[in-house]
Amino acid sequence: MTGSRPIDAAPIQEAEAFLASHEDLSAFDLVLIDPNGVARGKMIRRHELLQIYRSGRHLPGSILGLDISGADVEETGLVWDDGDADRVAWPIPGSLVELPWTLPRRGEVRVSLYELDGSRMAADPRHALTVQIEQLNAIGMFPVMAFELEFYLLDAENDVTGKPRAARLPLTGDFQLGNQVYSLDPLDQLEPFIDALYRSAAAQDLPVETLISEYAPGQYELTLHHRDNGLRAADDLVMLKRLVRGLALRHGMRANFMAKPFANRAGSGMHLHASLADKTGRNLFGDAGDELAPMLRHAIAGVQQSMADSMLVFAPNLNSWRRFTRNSYAPTAPTWGRNNRSVAIRVPAGSPANRHLEHRSPSVDANPYLVAATVLAGMRHGIENKLEPDGEASSYDTAQTVVLPCDWRSAIDRAAGSDFIKSALGERLASVFVALKRAECDRFAAEVTAEEFAYYGGVI
Repeated sequence: MTGSRPIDAAPIQEAEAFLASHEDLSAFDLVLIDPNGVARGKMIRRHELLQIYRSGRHLPGSILGLDISGADVEETGLVWDDGDADRVAWPIPGSLVELPWTLPRRGEVRVSLYELDGSRMAADPRHALTVQIEQLNAIGMFPVMAFELEFYLLDAENDVTGKPRAARLPLTGDFQLGNQVYSLDPLDQLEPFIDALYRSAAAQDLPVETLISEYAPGQYELTLHHRDNGLRAADDLVMLKRLVRGLALRHGMRANFMAKPFANRAGSGMHLHASLADKTGRNLFGDAGDELAPMLRHAIAGVQQSMADSMLVFAPNLNSWRRFTRNSYAPTAPTWGRNNRSVAIRVPAGSPANRHLEHRSPSVDANPYLVAATVLAGMRHGIENKLEPDGEASSYDTAQTVVLPCDWRSAIDRAAGSDFIKSALGERLASVFVALKRAECDRFAAEVTAEEFAYYGGVI
């Protein structure tokens, strides 16, 4: 059985031109992003590439029903319910790139899953974002977006206690002392890694911009230039994580994208900057002087009111919830404000013509396609219903109209019963995502850890 060609699959001419200009590439990674944001797929040989562009490549649909560890989650309905049936992976237009950190050199093509009849597989997270963008386009609105990526660079070896530690500074071999936020010294020492990063990003058409030392030893932040193609903006984040991870290994380090890898150090976020333009490119959130444009107010209100339902998307894992502590720059309430980094929804300082919102809740371990789909759905909800936001406030104010879930299981339960999440992600993907997270939560709840035994074992 072969699959019908989807209308949004990449044309074979892309592959033909790429192969002609990259004669040194002997293999390609076929990459699919699952609901957890994990890159899965196959490594194929050069001669297989054109056939994938002609007729796709069969992959089991259950690949979208795996937990973080790669185990099947039967409750997703993607395993035994349909006999672990195949779907068809088709290349995403413009996704064929080289992987500059690989030796021998390989390429990469990202794919999405489709049913055999060519329709979108509803459990594919990239399709969920496509639907939200299409719904906004239908009412004359076009998302402009960019992500920020916070992460840690860790040493190749753990410390004497077996725990991970920040990477040594390459030139001196020393460990960084103190937070040194915005310090240029660590960046000077990382120059070989940074040079390779920017060169590789350019080779992949990744619009990587600013790099800073963040609020902990070994923690850094990279920004991406905004795109007027929302799918490409999310693609950029996915590609950047793979790039950072691959280059770190080649430079004797490990990249870490946990939300809170160290209990007593800063967590890592994945902030989303977003605005809406009309078909001419005019910013619908701008041109209101010192006041906020009505469209921006409505969008903020929609995101604010849907945030409690959305927290499982923004903080999908057990570790995600360790990031949300007071006075940590990780917002603990659905607040908004202008030029205020304590809030969940920030309107950055700058020209009114470039005005946009920054969503600061998502952790770095979140899936960017789901984050973007959920935020855009919230914005559209607020705009269509002309909602008004609560007053500006610090994220640590206690009096809030909307109360967020306070832990992982509460967020799972909230998402499971949410009509908003079903609308934002589609009912099938919402069901799959909740099933994945509930299975993981149950698994952790059943574990008796060494810390737990040490704490209780000799006392009670």
